[in-house]
Parts: sequence; C-alpha cells; structure tokens
Amino acid sequence: MIEHKDFSYKFDESKCATCEGNCCIGKSGYIWINKEEISVLSNYLKITKEECFNRYLYKEGYKFSIKEKALGNNNFACIFFNLDKKQCSIYDARPVQCRTFPFWEYFKSNVKEVKEECPAILD
Repeated sequence: MIEHKDFSYKFDESKCATCEGNCCIGKSGYIWINKEEISVLSNYLKITKEECFNRYLYKEGYKFSIKEKALGNNNFACIFFNLDKKQCSIYDARPVQCRTFPFWEYFKSNVKEVKEECPAILD
C-alpha cells in the first residue's frame, strides 16, 4: 500500500494485476520523458539514443514524449504497453511520469476520475 501525504487516497499496487492497463490506455496524451530517462530507456532497450528517439519518441515543444499506438476511436496505448500481457514492456526503465501514477498533481482535484480509472485506488 502506497500513501502520499498530499493525496486523499492510497494506492494498492497489488491490484495492478486486476486491471487492463487503464493508466496506459485511453485518450491520447503526453507521456513525458526527459533526457536522462531517454538514456536509461535506450540502455534498457540496448539501442542508441538516436534510434530510441526515432522509433519511440517525438518532440513536443522543448519536451519529449513517448509515442502512442491507435487502438480505435479516441483510444490509444503507450507504444510500450504490451496489449497481450496487459503490462508495461519497459517497466524497469519507465519514466517518472509512469512511476508516480496515480500521485499526479492533476488528480488532487480530480479524485473521482482517478478512482474510476484505477482499481488500485483506495480511500
């Protein structure tokens, strides 16, 4: 059980196995990754940073985001989400944005939304 002092809910990571990857699938959005995380990811994938960028990332303004794959009408998945296994294929090298879910600033004022999205959220 993970608690965060600034949030009104708890996160039971053992319930991730009961989910279909709701935090990795849904409306299109940004999956931010910084230069240090790109180095970690490229090392994890055993490819160059340039190849990592060309295959898996794109630049948005001055930031970088992981690409998504379209699943249907306004439904996308992170390119690293394994749809068959329903799990992250880069779990050990995932960026901070993924590591800190569901404790995002946005969810402080959108608790109902995160509770609907994630079965691991507890009061």
